[in-house]
Order: sequence, then structure tokens, then C-alpha cells
Amino acid sequence: MTIRLPGAGGALRAYEPRTEPFASAPGTPFTSRTVFSAAHVVADPFADASPDSPAAVDWDATLAFRRHLWAHGLGVAEAMDTAQRGMGLDWAGAAELIRRSAAEARAVGGRIACGVGTDQLTGGSLAEIRAAYEEQLAVVEEAGAQAILMASRALAATAKGPEDYLEVYGHLLRQAAGPVILHWLGPMFDPALDGYWGSADLDAATDTFLEVIAAHPDKVDGVKISLLDAQREIDLRRRLPRGVRCYTGDDFNYPELIAGDEQGFSHALLGIFDPLGPLAAEAVRVLDTGDVKAFRGLLDPTVELSRHLFQAPTRFYKTGVVFLAWLAGHQTHFTMVGGLQSARSLPHLARAYELADGLGLFPDPRLAEERMRNLLSLYGVNQ
Repeated sequence: MTIRLPGAGGALRAYEPRTEPFASAPGTPFTSRTVFSAAHVVADPFADASPDSPAAVDWDATLAFRRHLWAHGLGVAEAMDTAQRGMGLDWAGAAELIRRSAAEARAVGGRIACGVGTDQLTGGSLAEIRAAYEEQLAVVEEAGAQAILMASRALAATAKGPEDYLEVYGHLLRQAAGPVILHWLGPMFDPALDGYWGSADLDAATDTFLEVIAAHPDKVDGVKISLLDAQREIDLRRRLPRGVRCYTGDDFNYPELIAGDEQGFSHALLGIFDPLGPLAAEAVRVLDTGDVKAFRGLLDPTVELSRHLFQAPTRFYKTGVVFLAWLAGHQTHFTMVGGLQSARSLPHLARAYELADGLGLFPDPRLAEERMRNLLSLYGVNQ
């Protein structure tokens, strides 16, 4: 059986779906890399909500997806931008997500780290921004999770220069209960974060970032770099203090960054590992044996899908992630909080289906094909 998929020009092309999924099974914990998958939230499709309403979340399906990731050995990076922080999920919803996911992690023995930001605010003074960070940090620590200090839109709008970042982050690191992960999210993921660390010059911003870390190395477990620039990540990685990890957030170049070189490697905290979970876990276990070639053989073919999902405007990659979760059977619908299911075109989604199917990412290829056909029919594409 073939399915006709639309291209960017409107023409339909025939595609023959794969019949067997990629073979994967839960395995032993990773030994060579620490790997987190940022995870999406599942909307409640029956909630009478508008894009401006507080997020209506299907908690059972959302937590079930996290159990899926934990079962394959991946850690969960919770309440990050993949979970639509600031794009449909407000702080009240994120706080509930953190509490529920952290409790679930304790119940099943899963690893979890949670995003700490300032999305209670749209602006404010440095003192108000510090207080907002402190409120969120307290929620994460009380839940028993590791904290990820996320970039703040409010701080980006208020800070006058590098010294304001040094003051705010230094204050937070001094009071953090344990080592945190610092997250540098580039403007391609969130335009409001342009000029973060006090400069639009990335070299100057990097120096400030490293100054924050150097002042408190005992309070920084690692840094997550999401700039989609492999060489810049490698250069920064080589300048980190001993014992501070680099977690790649580069969804364009992750295989080479995780594999590393003679001077080191990156761990991972990636949104693309949401749809790639079982395959990514298998690849890391192969890397644990020292077989870099086989690791790259598994993970390199996934880059085309990742670059497709994360193409500009990059911040809308969440739509493709949730779309693939629906096709894979992790949820019963393709609905997102904030109505974000409309953020990508039909040709974009069709290509995502084709690439994911080619990788064997769908546990039930027939189910994925049926759901893809249903979506096509809604857009007026008759098979």
C-alpha cells in the first residue's frame, strides 16, 4: 500500500510506508553519557479552552509519556521549552507539571531535572526577577528534582549589561541547594532572548557565561547550550572548569557532539530525543561499549528529521514533536495547548511523517499510516 503525501508545491507524491518498526527494548542504565530528553505535554482535547486560556493538560497521558522515556533509560528534562513554557504553558501549569512529574520519577526511579525561570513576570526590576527565580527554584527543590536555571525573557529585557547577569545568577547559585544546570537558549528558539548574557556578540556573551560558572563551579553540575553552532559549543566545552559538564542542546549536530573528540564530549539534553527516545537510548548504549562508529551509524540518520522539525521558525518545533507522538500512539489526538498544532503546514507534517517512518520510529506503522491518512483527509487530500 502507498500513501500520497503533499509537497511544498502542492503536488502529491507516492510513499510506501515501512512495515516494521525499529527494534528496541528497555536496557541497562547508560555508563558513558548523562542523557536527558526534554518532554512535551499532552493537551486535554475535550477542554473548552482557547489559545489564551490556561493550559488544559491530560495528566495521565503526559505522565505516561515520561514513563516511556524513563523505561528506556533516558532522564526527563521537565517544564522546558519543549513543554511549551511561554508558548501555551504558564507558570501555574508548569508548577503543577513539575510536582506531578517529580512524584512520578520517585515512584519509578527515573531521573528528572526541571526548568526554573521567571515566566510569572513579563518584566520587572532585578529584585523582582530574582524573586521570581527564587519562587520557581523553591518549587523544584521541594519536589526533589534537580534545577535547570533557564534563560529569562524578563532578565533579557531588564538587564543593562553583563554585570546584571552576574549579579542575578550569582545570587541564585549561592542559595541553590545543590548543583544546577545552566541553560543558554539562543534567540532562534526564543527571539526574546536575543543579547542574553549582556551582549549580542556571542564571544562576549560566552565570556560572561563562563565568568558566572567560574565564580561558583561547585554549584554548577553542567551547562546546556542551545545555539545550533557545533564549533561554538566545542570551544565553550573546552573552557569549562573541571567537573562541569556540557549538555548539548544542539538539535542540528548532536551525534558528533555526543561522540566527542580527543579533548572531550558533550552529554545531552535534547528536545529531539522526545520522538527519538528508544532509538537514541539504543545508540547511547552502543556508545557505552566504545563503538563510536556504530553509535554514529544509528544516530546520524536521524539528523535529517531533527533538522526538519527544528527548521526556522525553530520555536515551532514542538508542533512536529507532538505530531509524531500522536502518530506513534503515545496520545490519542493531535491537539496542543495554546492551539499550537496549527503552527506547521501540512507539507511540513507530511515530510516529518515520511522521515520518522523511514527511521522506524512508529511502534505500530499501520496505526501511524491510518492517522496520517485521517489528517490528510481533513486537509482535503483524497487517497
